[in-house]
Amino acid sequence: MGYENVKFEQDSVFLVTGGAGFIGSNLCEALLNMGYYVRCLDNLSTGKRENIDLFIDNERYTFIEGDITNLDTCIEACKGVDYVLNQAAWGSVPRSIEMPLYYEEVNIRGTLNMMEAARKQGVKKFVYASSSSVYGDHPVLPKKEGQEGNLLSPYALTKRVDEEYGKLYKKLYNLDTYGLRYFNVFGRRQDPDGAYAAVIPKFIKMLMNGETPTINGDGKQSRDFTYIENVIEANLKACQASGEVAGQAFNVAYGGREYLIDIYYDLCKALNVECEPNFGPDRPGDIKHSNADITKAKELLGYSPDWDFEKGIEAAISWYKENL
Repeated sequence: MGYENVKFEQDSVFLVTGGAGFIGSNLCEALLNMGYYVRCLDNLSTGKRENIDLFIDNERYTFIEGDITNLDTCIEACKGVDYVLNQAAWGSVPRSIEMPLYYEEVNIRGTLNMMEAARKQGVKKFVYASSSSVYGDHPVLPKKEGQEGNLLSPYALTKRVDEEYGKLYKKLYNLDTYGLRYFNVFGRRQDPDGAYAAVIPKFIKMLMNGETPTINGDGKQSRDFTYIENVIEANLKACQASGEVAGQAFNVAYGGREYLIDIYYDLCKALNVECEPNFGPDRPGDIKHSNADITKAKELLGYSPDWDFEKGIEAAISWYKENL
């Protein structure tokens, strides 16, 4: 279970793009704790210096302030790298609807730059962040790879295109690529601020501050909330996966289903707060229900998540209590 027994060559070098962000910084921390060399590439547009202050002085850690939209920067960052964990991207479905051209530049061209740089520098494995949003309006639950519907946002489109490039780079250039379709990741260091903040940290901070959160829609939408430790495991196990399963995308989740209104009241109870939420309009581009079939990742990557929602939310609340 988990990734405690995952081993690489002791002098292995990992490049984590977006390594100052929520998921990226957790990947950097895990790899450093395991004794490997870590290079972080981030332009700090959404990542935060405070996320990397924890290990900036570690002799096995190197920070590169740069942008994946610059091919030369990507090529330089990939020199001597064994494994790339490409997390750099702009998130948020609603924001992508407002800024489609920017999402094209960062999420598609930036990821393509990284694949090309990895190919040129002889990287062993290229693991990249995709998203459950690629399932679009396909109504069937649980979500299963190969059963995608019509896309609902530019963000979802960028991730689908990344997957197609991942498939091509394996077929044409034999670069071992692995797309990880994240389902609503949460956990320590996830930013609770801003108009596009993820719902769990945003609710926790507002409730702790005595504010009243707004739930978009009726609260009856469901999500497969996935704790950060499971995501770390998926990335590391993808780096060890067979080249025979490269060029594909895999669901990364716990395989559960939580309703937003239930989570809200659970948070109120855990924080000892009595507060009825406000309800706002549905967010454009959002899907109503999301739940993952993780059979493929289990069988082909050896993915075996052991952090269910209850265990993860308890750890997340503890972290926010200590750090907000």
